[in-house]
Amino acid sequence: MTRNTTLHQVYEPTHDEHARQAFVGALKAQVNGPVEDELAWLYENRIGPDYKAKHGREPDHRDDVIPAFEKEYLYQSWGSMVYTSQDLLWETVGDTVDRLRPAFEARAREILESDKRLGSLELDPDLDIPKPIADVEIHRQPGGYFFENGEDDLTMGLLYMGTVELYRTAKGLGTGSRPGEPGKGRKIVEFIDKHFPGLKPDRILDMGCGIGTETAAYKQRWPHAEVHGIDLSAPFMRFAHIWAEDQGLPLHFHQMDAAKTSFPDGHFDLIVSHIMFHETWFDIQDRIMAEAHRLLSPSGHFVNADVPYQPSVIPMVKQVTNAWQVKNNGEPYWTGFADRDMRTDLGNAGFAHDRTFAEYEALGPGVYYYFGASKAA
Repeated sequence: MTRNTTLHQVYEPTHDEHARQAFVGALKAQVNGPVEDELAWLYENRIGPDYKAKHGREPDHRDDVIPAFEKEYLYQSWGSMVYTSQDLLWETVGDTVDRLRPAFEARAREILESDKRLGSLELDPDLDIPKPIADVEIHRQPGGYFFENGEDDLTMGLLYMGTVELYRTAKGLGTGSRPGEPGKGRKIVEFIDKHFPGLKPDRILDMGCGIGTETAAYKQRWPHAEVHGIDLSAPFMRFAHIWAEDQGLPLHFHQMDAAKTSFPDGHFDLIVSHIMFHETWFDIQDRIMAEAHRLLSPSGHFVNADVPYQPSVIPMVKQVTNAWQVKNNGEPYWTGFADRDMRTDLGNAGFAHDRTFAEYEALGPGVYYYFGASKAA
């Protein structure tokens, strides 16, 4: 790789790698689409009516019908396919990562040795990773978010980005765009522009920013702003810094706990997060919201986008399959998060109730659950 070759250009699966990843994407689409539709038919035509005949009422909660699902061959097969497809996801992306890692690490050395870096990287080797997050391989990513084989290792970040690209390609969202494009971040920007028109934040914080690819959207939208990203994972922060520098974006990344940062009171005009809260925990979620309230300027805004799986708006079969994901597929707080009342929780964190929001909104393909609050009274 030469100095003129960007990491966008380097991340390119070979023909065979792409074919295998396309198969995994198609398998996941089949399992989460038509096969899950068959589970819905099973519930509507047998499990649900059987429960009502026995108890004289409709099921109130997913736990009422999970035992009946667990006896069904179709449900067992669905779970086996989901689990296997997740294994195949990491295996196929891992082949690409193993091939490309030397080129990524060579580019990282060039950047780290340069005296022309635009942003910054702050790692904290003494950071206490909160439980149970510290003990979970989220999404069953091999090694989890925190494993690193040396201080220059970019494996975990590459693995994560590779799976995002696999899903984007499977959904037809990767066509014509470069790897690592901040499509989700841009959706959040659209939401902010729609609901808070004219906002011109001087400082922005992206909580739980992961590998930082989505953080770029906020700098692109508000180029004058100072943009910071924080995450518990040192490997992710290292990757985020390299990726941003390679794009010429002055972003500042910190290995830091979103529930207890070192920033001063009122430091940020805008705090955002993307699919962070469903990967936290009950008490951790509460502390993060309180920390966001502390960090916001008097007229600041807190905007979060996460999974749209609240029980009041999804069918019973989806609640059942989500509960399976919690037990078997590295999503320990998925249903815990979905069961929470975000407006009440934000109020408990110090935000005025009439300044909070929690709503579903479609921006482009797909729907997000947006929630947050404004600091101003």
